[in-house]
Amino acid sequence: MPDLPLTGACMCGAVRFEITEPLPAAGYCHCTRCQRRSGTAAAVSARVAPGSFRVVEGEELVGSWDPPGGGFRKSFCRTCGSALWAGPTDGEVVVVRMGSFDEDPGVRPSFRQHTATAVAWEPLPEDGLERFERARGA
Repeated sequence: MPDLPLTGACMCGAVRFEITEPLPAAGYCHCTRCQRRSGTAAAVSARVAPGSFRVVEGEELVGSWDPPGGGFRKSFCRTCGSALWAGPTDGEVVVVRMGSFDEDPGVRPSFRQHTATAVAWEPLPEDGLERFERARGA
């Protein structure tokens, strides 16, 4: 169990955040949006307990994008472009990109979602993680 609060930042350090509760889950997303946003085969994110997230520095530098057709608002640093978190348009953060944490966040990915749209150039590993063809819980 890591020390709380968990802290993290964008690549340039201008945006910093903290999370005051343990992260309940983490997983890989293989949807086309995550592929294009990250430039990789999948994005790995950790779920955040409601009300436990807050920006502690650089809130004015946080940009966001609302995907057409729905989906969570994607938030990023307007200075360096780092993808940081996502959540509904009401501002509640639901998931944080695992690469933005300062230290080990104490949670490991336990599932892969949107496997139906996984890229052909990087086969899904046989890692024993639970798999979902669409969104987890859909």
